Amino acid sequence: MTEPQWTPSSEDIQRARITDFATQVGQTYGLSFDDYAALWEWSKDNLEQFWQAVWDYFDIISDEDPTAVLGSAEMPGAQWFPGATLNYVEQVKRQVDRGGIAIQYVAEDGTERALSWDDLARQVGALAVTLTSAGVGTGDRVVGYLPNIPETVVAFLATATIGAIWSSCGQDYSASAALDRLGQLDPKVLVTADGYSYGGKYHDRTADVTSLRAGLATVESVIQVGEHVTEGSMSWTDATAGAHEWVSTPVPFDHPLWVVFSSGTTGLPKGIVHGHGGVLLEHLKSVALQSDIGPEDTFFWYTSPSWMMWNFQVAGLLVGATIVCFAGSPGFPAPDALWSIAARERVTFLGTSPGYVLACIKADVHPSSEHDLSALRAVGITGSSLPASSSIWLADNVGAHVPVFSISGGTDVVSAFVGGARTVPVWPGELSAPYLGVALDSFDERGESVRGDVGELVITKPMPSMPIRFWNDVDGSRYRGAYFDSFPGVWRHGDWITRTEHGSVVVHGRSDSTLNRNGIRMGSADIYQAVESLPEIVESLVLGVESENGGYWMPLFVVLADGTELDDELRRKIKDVITEHASARHVPDEIIAAPGIPHTRTGKKLEVPLKKIFQGRAQTGAFDRTSVDAPELVDWFVARGRDHDR
Repeated sequence: MTEPQWTPSSEDIQRARITDFATQVGQTYGLSFDDYAALWEWSKDNLEQFWQAVWDYFDIISDEDPTAVLGSAEMPGAQWFPGATLNYVEQVKRQVDRGGIAIQYVAEDGTERALSWDDLARQVGALAVTLTSAGVGTGDRVVGYLPNIPETVVAFLATATIGAIWSSCGQDYSASAALDRLGQLDPKVLVTADGYSYGGKYHDRTADVTSLRAGLATVESVIQVGEHVTEGSMSWTDATAGAHEWVSTPVPFDHPLWVVFSSGTTGLPKGIVHGHGGVLLEHLKSVALQSDIGPEDTFFWYTSPSWMMWNFQVAGLLVGATIVCFAGSPGFPAPDALWSIAARERVTFLGTSPGYVLACIKADVHPSSEHDLSALRAVGITGSSLPASSSIWLADNVGAHVPVFSISGGTDVVSAFVGGARTVPVWPGELSAPYLGVALDSFDERGESVRGDVGELVITKPMPSMPIRFWNDVDGSRYRGAYFDSFPGVWRHGDWITRTEHGSVVVHGRSDSTLNRNGIRMGSADIYQAVESLPEIVESLVLGVESENGGYWMPLFVVLADGTELDDELRRKIKDVITEHASARHVPDEIIAAPGIPHTRTGKKLEVPLKKIFQGRAQTGAFDRTSVDAPELVDWFVARGRDHDR
């Protein structure tokens, strides 16, 4: 499209928190900024001034002041705010006096319960005392095997309060999958629940809890949410009983706050460690300045404690927003379940995925005409690329006045590199702009910056929330190999992007699963956006399979809608829509009907492992079954790969 689908009004710009921030920066440094692009250029070129400005704007509470902003800018190993001691939770604690609701929980059956700011402070203070009494100290690990409920947030905050390290895993994971992650950490305390409801069915997890507890040999105490409390465990009610002051332990700026696990599918999941200070600064910037969320907002992102977006949503508490927890299915009892919750809870910022939007389109849902979404100020999208058609559908069916903040980042930095802002237009199928303080660029194979063409997404200067290390990576080799081998001193993220002439970014898909036919690189996302617009196609997966003799096979697997047959007419229709919306060179060599598409548990299609399997790598070395939502589908693809070899 030649025009944006949403353009900020003068009132949007005037009232935006990012405008207030820019005004304060201008007063401090004697600067003025004509637009967001000018502010971003300054922020990435003057990292020390920018992050000091973020520190000052949010009045960060520190026990000891830093001796510098950036002691070392080397990547990896940048040293942020050396000498500072603080605690992430202090920024949450300062919101308590504003009163009202801190966490709103919505069950799948529609029942609700609220946790006020006073209740949150009391429970966190009490649980922190319980953990300390259980022998948990600074640097010890507390882990959760929990659904997305308020207790999960309380457990994290109590853990951080005493300087211990938090990690969690949703109960959609089996005990063995959870053990693959949490077992690496040698935790002292396990916090868990009986089970959760999803899709109208209750999933009892008591047997999995027993197995997980048995596998975690270092666990000394178990705290259980729910009616079923096993012998030797403490009930949540007892663990949070009494009135205790919420007192936090100051820790160094880069002291570990949590360990989040990658959605990678080979070997044991990588434990990525982030520090208190880096997360605090990055999340304040991302939530308040980029997303324009503040104390008057209700922030709901459909997520799970296994996914970094859970951590991102908790950051709403840093700015005094009410956050909404929901552990059910986004499509139950009807496809519009998330819109229903948004209307009922007066949500101002709703976060979801391209997959959910597409499901709503195909179910003929009309959110704004079927629900009162008058409180909604923005929709956030992440997980994969949002097609232009889906973005336009959101404008037509949610409201042209509601910007779509499509973001891209990752568990690696537990934030985004690029996304939206209240002062920047939204272009269909594009991410509006790089985030402030993010030195984003696009490199070709030679490490040269490119514009208007496909290149590798790179970050050329450090961010405070880059990992302080990987867990059990003593010499740092796994960390360096993950991001810095391709371009020394530059973070290579693994996405193909195009930077447009108006400053936005188009994400084409993972570069390690790039389609490279006859030397021409193509992104899989471009094909998905075209094919999945067809009503006959539920989902699709394309692979670029290289053979030892130099051959190249590019199959497209499609999941068909009920009652649809993959005949010659539909094959022609698929090829035509790919040619029209991508190009003729994107047309696959073969179109194959599949029973389903396997994903990581954070919703990413299993492109890389399946490509490896088709290229002859043993199934056991290509992916970790516990990280896949439907391992039986991988078996189908393995069999198909063997058929192709014959």
